[in-house]
Amino acid sequence: MIKHCQWCDDSFNTESKNQIYCSGKCRSEATKQKIIQRYKITKSKERIGKDRICAGGCGTNLSIYNDNTFCDTCLVNNKRVDRFLKEIKGFFDYEQK
Repeated sequence: MIKHCQWCDDSFNTESKNQIYCSGKCRSEATKQKIIQRYKITKSKERIGKDRICAGGCGTNLSIYNDNTFCDTCLVNNKRVDRFLKEIKGFFDYEQK
């Protein structure tokens, strides 16, 4: 019986009727992905009811779904962003000359 692998979507001949992956490699990759998803869900459930404050010192309350200890504002390095914008501006100024 020909089926499509649930991981790589390739067609393959099944060796048993309940086979859903074409190879052991696809099966192990899918299993790893499921373990990571379960871990993230478990971690977010452990955060329910706990106050989480940004480690950057801004005092922002973090969501239970935020895996980082920093908020988005503190995670972005403003100096790097400014430097990058200057480089882009210099590139366009150079192109116009």
